[in-house]
Amino acid sequence: MKAIDTLIGDQPEHWDLDGQIPRHLLSTLGAQGWLCAEVAATHGGRGLSSRANGELTAHVGSRCSSLRSVMTSQGMAAWTIQRLANRDQSAELLPQLVSGRLAAVGFSETDAGSDLSTMSTTITLDGDSVVLDGHKVWVTGAYYADLLVVFGQCDGGAAAVVVPASAPGVTVERVADPMGCRAAGHANLRFDSVRLPASSVLGSPGAPLPLLVTTALAYGRISVAWGCVGILRACRNTAARHAATRKQSGKPIGEHQLVGRHLAELFVAEQTASRACEHASDCWDAGSPDMVISTVLAKHVSAGHAATGAASAVQVMASAGARDGHVVARAYRDAKLMEIIEGSNEICQLILAQHAVSTAE
Repeated sequence: MKAIDTLIGDQPEHWDLDGQIPRHLLSTLGAQGWLCAEVAATHGGRGLSSRANGELTAHVGSRCSSLRSVMTSQGMAAWTIQRLANRDQSAELLPQLVSGRLAAVGFSETDAGSDLSTMSTTITLDGDSVVLDGHKVWVTGAYYADLLVVFGQCDGGAAAVVVPASAPGVTVERVADPMGCRAAGHANLRFDSVRLPASSVLGSPGAPLPLLVTTALAYGRISVAWGCVGILRACRNTAARHAATRKQSGKPIGEHQLVGRHLAELFVAEQTASRACEHASDCWDAGSPDMVISTVLAKHVSAGHAATGAASAVQVMASAGARDGHVVARAYRDAKLMEIIEGSNEICQLILAQHAVSTAE
C-alpha cells in the first residue's frame, strides 16, 4: 500500500476541488493491477482474495472516495467479465484491465434505477453483429473509461456487451457538479445504433436479467462496503487527533463527555462495519451460500454507519473541518451517496427483510 500512497500523495483534496483525477495516474494504478486486484495472476492480475482486496479498498477509501469509486467500477467490470464471459473473451479482456485500460459498468437509466427490469436499452442481434441503442445515467468512472460494460434487454432476456467508449454512436456526457465523489468521473451515456461484433456480448445473449445484474452488483456492494470502512477510519482518526489537541475550557475537547460520545460512536461504527465486511469477504472467499446476503448486510451496515459517522466527525471538527475539500467535509458528502448507490438503504432493507422471512424457523 506504500506504493499506492506514494502515487496518491497529498492530492485527494485537490482532486475533489478540481473534480478530476489525472488520467495518467489512473492508468498507472491500472497497469500495476491495483484497480481490480482480484483478477487472477493467469491474466496478469494480483490475484488477491476478497478479504485482502477489501482491506486495500478500505485503505484507498480512507484516502479518497473518488479514487475508490473508480476502483469499484473497474472491479465490477472485471468481475462481470470473469463471471459471464467465455474463455476467449476473458483471455482478451481481463489482461487489458490490468494493463492500464479503464472500464465502467452501465446499469441505471432515468426510469430504471432500483427496478432494472424496466430498462429500455436494447442489444439487438443482427447476423454476426449486435446493435446497441439506449442510454445510461450516473455511470461511475465512465468519463475516464476506455471500455464500457453495458446491460440491456436482448433476445427475450438480457445481456451485457463490452463497448469501446470511442465507438461511433457512443456519447459520454460528464455529470456536472456531483454532490459527492466529485472526481469519480460520473457520466451519462447515449448509444445511437452502435454496431459491434457479436463477440462483444459476454457469454450467451438472452440470459435472465436478475442473474446478470446480481453478478455485477454483488461485487459493487462489497466494494462500496469496504470503501465505507475507509471513510469511517479516516473520520475516526481525523476527529480523534483534533479532539486530543483542540482545547476548550482549559482541556482537550475529547475530555468533554459529549464530544467523547461522538468519538466512541465513531469507533463503534468503524469496528461494526469492519466486522460486517470481513464476514462478507470471508463468505466470498469460502464460496459460501450466504455470500449474497452477507454482502447486502455489509453494504447496508457500512453505508449507514459511514453517513452518521461522517456527520459526527464534522461535528467534532466544527469549523476546522467545515472547508470544502477537507477530509471530513469530503467524507460527509461522499458517505451520503453510499446510502444510495449499488442498492439504496431501502432496497437493502427489503432484501434483508425477505431473507429474514424466508429463513424463519
